[in-house]
Amino acid sequence: MFSLKDRVAIVTGSTSGIGKGIAEVFLKAGAKVVISSENEEHCKTVAQELSKFGETLPVRCDVSKESEVRALVEKTVKKFGRLDIMVNNAGVYFTKNLDEITEEEWRKLMGVNLDGVFFGTKYASVQMKKQKKGVIINIASIAGLRGIGGSTHYGASKGAIVNFTKSAAQELAPFGIRVNAIAPGIIETAMTKDIIANKKLLEAYLAPVLIKRVGKPEDIAYGALYLASDEASYVTGAVLVIDGGWICHL
Repeated sequence: MFSLKDRVAIVTGSTSGIGKGIAEVFLKAGAKVVISSENEEHCKTVAQELSKFGETLPVRCDVSKESEVRALVEKTVKKFGRLDIMVNNAGVYFTKNLDEITEEEWRKLMGVNLDGVFFGTKYASVQMKKQKKGVIINIASIAGLRGIGGSTHYGASKGAIVNFTKSAAQELAPFGIRVNAIAPGIIETAMTKDIIANKKLLEAYLAPVLIKRVGKPEDIAYGALYLASDEASYVTGAVLVIDGGWICHL
């Protein structure tokens, strides 16, 4: 059950946090995994660390650059001969009031969070169409499903991912390609360390969460494993919410 034996996966932003958690779970399920981020040394270090669980390949990639995402897919196919699973996970996050966000900050965040998903889906689908099968998983956020003050920029990028996923699922289904998204709640990663370290802020974030704890990367990783597996063969265009019950009040 939930086996990914001999399948090839790319996980962007997989040198830490949710991405690293997904990479580890995929490897344990039998997949060969490309470890990717924009820091080459981190890619090599994490690929070596996770190689005890299975075969890894480190590939540096800035997902905001189309040429680098295209090269990421090409290097993967050159090494392994195919691409079965694409996880568009790389993302950036910061809190800032709407009227304080600079154009540069807006463009940079959209470049990673949204353009990266577009480029990853575009070039993964080119290869998967040749194979007549594939799975694409986009990491969105509950910020893309509900409003969160101080995160208009982040929410805009993640909300776009939700609709992009549904539209891509419709377009790619005839080619045997499933496209789904995961919307995490607050997860213990480097991006949320400041929230978790602030007791009052953390209490405010956890107030609407039914399961009174911060999520772990593996909570998201096991959801990704399900969506990537054959057990989810009838699931496409879906948004899997993993948030401890945060948005069930809506």
